[in-house]
Amino acid sequence: MNARPRAMAAIAMAAIAIAASLLLASAAAQAGEFEAAPCPSAYEAGVPLTLPAAVDLALCHNAQVHGAWAGIRLQAAGVGEARAVFLPTLNAGVSRVHDRTAYPGASTPSGSLNSNTGSLNLSWRLFDFGGRAAGQRSAQALLDAALANRDAVLQKTLAATVSAYFDAQTARANVRMREEYRALANETVLATQRRAQRGLGSHSDTLQATSALAKAALGASRADGEFQKARAVLVYTLGLPAEAGVVLDDEADAPVAGLGEDLHTWLALAQARHPAIVAAQAQLAAARERVAMSESEGRPSIDLTANIYQNGRPNQGLSAASTRETLVGISLNIPLFDGFARHYKVRGALAQAGQREAEAQDVKQQTLMELVKTHAEASTALANLAASQAWLDAARDAQASVQRKFGLGAADILEMLNTQSALLEAQQERIRCQAEWRSARLRLLASAGVLGREAIAGR
Repeated sequence: MNARPRAMAAIAMAAIAIAASLLLASAAAQAGEFEAAPCPSAYEAGVPLTLPAAVDLALCHNAQVHGAWAGIRLQAAGVGEARAVFLPTLNAGVSRVHDRTAYPGASTPSGSLNSNTGSLNLSWRLFDFGGRAAGQRSAQALLDAALANRDAVLQKTLAATVSAYFDAQTARANVRMREEYRALANETVLATQRRAQRGLGSHSDTLQATSALAKAALGASRADGEFQKARAVLVYTLGLPAEAGVVLDDEADAPVAGLGEDLHTWLALAQARHPAIVAAQAQLAAARERVAMSESEGRPSIDLTANIYQNGRPNQGLSAASTRETLVGISLNIPLFDGFARHYKVRGALAQAGQREAEAQDVKQQTLMELVKTHAEASTALANLAASQAWLDAARDAQASVQRKFGLGAADILEMLNTQSALLEAQQERIRCQAEWRSARLRLLASAGVLGREAIAGR
């Protein structure tokens, strides 16, 4: 009689040990898989800041990114919880009981009894028509949605960082262009003064050149103010202290690689990889699995139970003799009627699945429509970039020609100032077209769902 309970206890303890090891292994795997990458060291003042380094700093300091990682860990815990229902549960209890019995008004003496009681309970669901499996698939789909949401947050952060970085670079390029224009205007003033000394020009020419120099100085001052504002926005986007003296990296114009693929290829890429579409599809899959879970609740289930009681069951009277009770059973649970609650629960799950399906379709349509618009804008920006370069080359040649003629006295001050203004306009348009192309190309990558650190580094 004593060997059998001990064998049952050993079997129960072995089962719970296996279950615990499986859960610990699963938890360790989930924890290792869904940990954020370590943040880089802080920005060193005076060191040129490249775009990949700016991206690393922004991702480490962005609160939404941290929130997305927390959401992933939350859903990973939900997956572990869904897996746990496949394993047995084991509960143990130990108590010290004092039982005193008195007989008032009778000659029978009172008695007392002290005893230690213990219990060990094992429960294991063996079969349930797929409800647990559907729950696990639903939890995994929610985890996939959380991962896609993290990718969407990362892309949003990347886009904001890239935009702030390029705005600062464009503002700095405008400052340099304005400084060059002021230097050119100053050279024109000196040239008019030399012409006046030789009797080739009038005092009016010198006044007009001086006026153009003052206008160029005002433009340079305004451009410097815009650059300081753009750099402040970049510092805020990176999560750095306001007093951080960010120095932008001097990067030469990268060769223009073009759009790479046609529109149909971009559309296929977006349908397969865009985080918003992936997240919507995962939410739809989770909703469909919840329908299966609701349907399985109205079907039979089979449970295995094993119990060992030492010196009586909990919350029962004690006996004078030492006892040990062992129970092993298999139970079949058949739901018969619950007031149609499960029926309405299934209908609600079906309605939610239909809602998720409509949302997934809407997200897909909106994403692809945005991609088509962005592709058209990128194509236009690429064509404008080539045209602006041709305009700038022609304006530079014209300005150089007029400057030589002006030095020889073959051109007047109005022609000189007009060519300088045309060169300034061509330089401004070139900077604007470069900014539009960079922005359009990266927005195209974001619209396709492939904007990542590698794409930014290889822009």
